[in-house]
Amino acid sequence: MDKTPDILCIGAVLWDVIGRSASTMRLGSDVPGHITRVPGGVALNIAMTLTRFGLRPALLAALGRDAAGDALLAEAEAMGMEVAHAYRSEDLPTDNYMAIEGANGLIAAIADAHSLERAGDKILRPLGDGRLGSPEAPWAGPVALDGNLTEDLLREIAVSPLFARADIRVAPASPGKALRLQALLGHPTATLYVNLEEAGLLCQTTFASSAEAADALLARGAARALVTDGGASATEAAPGRSLTKTPPAVLVTRVTGAGDIFMAAHIAAELAGAAPEAALERALQAAAAYVSGDTPQ
Repeated sequence: MDKTPDILCIGAVLWDVIGRSASTMRLGSDVPGHITRVPGGVALNIAMTLTRFGLRPALLAALGRDAAGDALLAEAEAMGMEVAHAYRSEDLPTDNYMAIEGANGLIAAIADAHSLERAGDKILRPLGDGRLGSPEAPWAGPVALDGNLTEDLLREIAVSPLFARADIRVAPASPGKALRLQALLGHPTATLYVNLEEAGLLCQTTFASSAEAADALLARGAARALVTDGGASATEAAPGRSLTKTPPAVLVTRVTGAGDIFMAAHIAAELAGAAPEAALERALQAAAAYVSGDTPQ
């Protein structure tokens, strides 16, 4: 049986600790709710969604040789992911993410991805040592890149021969890390998946719509851009094409990870041969199902 993965997911693989309340919250709120710990991180969120579409992703990430890392990779493997290529550190702990969500959306979040940042290019070793590719025969399939990677590593990836033939899909992780993606704006195969705020940060302005933002990203050198604007609209733009759709109207019960679901569903649709309009529609449907609570965490 061919053990080559369908896609590489490179970036944060960690534990999500999420506190959710049905109450509207503000600074200093102390309300009842539920706290969960589930597998998360941008790269893992994308990979989990890809497995639901029947794909086999491989994780390139940094985890500690600790109980948290063992448990996380065991869950990932049970879901159908290839985990053998993950970098395991003897002296760095497994990363964590913590968020608080209320009825009025995300209140605050902290991403502790310091182990991923400190591991640096060690997570890319399988792409150069023959396991997944080499400088002479680089990986030629799709790659989901996570903006939790350092700016230096993203710059390295942008010019690396190891990614010369890859179909690169990029997620910023958060508005606070969106500027890290500037290194990939000129890459000929990089598709950016950002929200309206992140697009504005990359273009150093504000936008009134996803269509305006997507066109501006192309003007700044993006090979292709997908921009979401919550429940208002989403746009996919490439040279000579701009397509905008309105997401399904749903009751929002959670928001953390919705962008990752959108990106993964769009990638899966395209890998299955969907045309641009159909791929965008499937991504919006998947994200709507997720934020409404109709699909698993």
